[in-house]
Amino acid sequence: MIRVKSIPLRSLGYIILILTVSFLYAHAQEMPGLTSGRMTGQELAQKVFDRDRGKNSIFTAQMVLVAKSGNKRNRQFTNKRVMEAGLERRIIRFTAPADIAGTGFLTIEKPGWETEQFLFLPALRRTRRIVSSQKSSRFVNSDFTYEDMERHPVDDYVYNLVGTRKMENLDCYALEVRPKEKTKSQYSLTFSLIETQSLVPVFVQYFDKKGTHIKTYKVLKLGRVQGIWTESAVSMEDLGKGHKTYIKLESIRYNSDLGPEAVSIKSLENY
Repeated sequence: MIRVKSIPLRSLGYIILILTVSFLYAHAQEMPGLTSGRMTGQELAQKVFDRDRGKNSIFTAQMVLVAKSGNKRNRQFTNKRVMEAGLERRIIRFTAPADIAGTGFLTIEKPGWETEQFLFLPALRRTRRIVSSQKSSRFVNSDFTYEDMERHPVDDYVYNLVGTRKMENLDCYALEVRPKEKTKSQYSLTFSLIETQSLVPVFVQYFDKKGTHIKTYKVLKLGRVQGIWTESAVSMEDLGKGHKTYIKLESIRYNSDLGPEAVSIKSLENY
């Protein structure tokens, strides 16, 4: 099990690691045998995209929302994911507390990389589709947006593998990712540290259209489950709002008999 320790910030109360790109560059440690010349950024991105995550998975997790004031809100949810012909279907169902219980979120990838997203609101007994103009909105008031909740085709972005970095006890590739002109995204750049053994992005900085660093994602705990590298605790912080979201797995199972029928609009609305 790999444990990634948090490093305290200048601002009291923050417990997520926050680094600027200039800091990373200034304190980078190049590691012999892991030079960027052996692989392009796009090749690395494809390896990350293709890494083994099982034919399906089902897990339960806790989501904790932490306001700038320190106030916390706890939520529980289940997540079902199924791969079929290289495309992913995923459904999230919140189970607690009462004010969000039953709320469901469905993502369906389609051939040609059209991704559909649907939100089910139990109080209204209706499902609404998330349109492209809403992708930058916050997902159920967390620090993840709808754009963050879907996979993205590797060919839609430009990659720059800038070398290797040492993040605490982890050897990582450092990768800059920018959307191509035709690609719709709320971000102008993401800077990722990708752990070299697992190919899991363990640290990601997000920059808006003005080039401002607005969010930081971090894997807090990483290990193998059923032989599959799994992020069992993660965080996302909105730097402008001083708001943080933590997600911690409570249980997970890979490669069960879960089928596509369990991840559909019908199953989304069956609450």
